[in-house]
Amino acid sequence: MSRVRVAVARLLALAVACGAGAPALAADPTEIPVAILLHPVARGDILAAADFDRQLRAAATAHGALGPDEASGREAVRALPAGSVVRAGDLVTPRLVHRGEAITLSLRGRGFAISTAGRALAAGGMGDVVRVVALSTNHSVDAVVDGAGSVRIAGQ
Repeated sequence: MSRVRVAVARLLALAVACGAGAPALAADPTEIPVAILLHPVARGDILAAADFDRQLRAAATAHGALGPDEASGREAVRALPAGSVVRAGDLVTPRLVHRGEAITLSLRGRGFAISTAGRALAAGGMGDVVRVVALSTNHSVDAVVDGAGSVRIAGQ
């Protein structure tokens, strides 16, 4: 019986020395190159490829990270500190119409075009549907953003 105990003790000592008995919690995470911001970005700023640098980060931290090409030309929805990884939820298409802003509301159809002054009730980027109010009638309608300060209603 003592020989068995000695053999088991030796096997346990060998397993611990080889790391088989210890959990793998202290393992280094795999690092991959990730695009990070070089400087702080304020809410509403438009990002460019020059705003980024590549650094090694843990794979878990890099999950969902956007590259400089994907983030370039998009607008920050919140302040982002220098050194942060940018994700899709941090950016939107640039807002060409802002809530409360004066806009030009146009209606185009076959052979006609009508424009009037209006006010945006929501913000939106190119192609977004926003609610606007026509100042001449005080009626609100949904319109598609088609430029800076310009929206259109599709003709019937």
